[in-house]
Amino acid sequence: MEWYLKVITNYVGFQGRARRKEYWMFVLFNIIISIGLAIIEAIIGTNQVLSFIYSLAVLLPSLAVGFRRLHDTGKSGWWLLIGLIPLIGSIILLVFFCQDSDANDNQYGPNPKS
Repeated sequence: MEWYLKVITNYVGFQGRARRKEYWMFVLFNIIISIGLAIIEAIIGTNQVLSFIYSLAVLLPSLAVGFRRLHDTGKSGWWLLIGLIPLIGSIILLVFFCQDSDANDNQYGPNPKS
């Protein structure tokens, strides 16, 4: 939960670097919360209103942590736009997000592992 809150509190931090663990823990908690909201909406009978509000609330933090994760691998955050290409773009982003950090400092900041 600490990793999720770290990303939420740094929701406009597009500079710097984010470790793999920070990114993937944020994604995991987003999935868990989305499933929980879907179950609550099915029980209550609402038409995905809560899910829509939650998606809007985490849009900016998701973009920011994506930028920082790409920075950690030595790539520009603008590589997120490749995700707009159907199927291939998502696969390329998945590969980038799974890559290990640059071992040394790079142009985006010091290595967060050290």
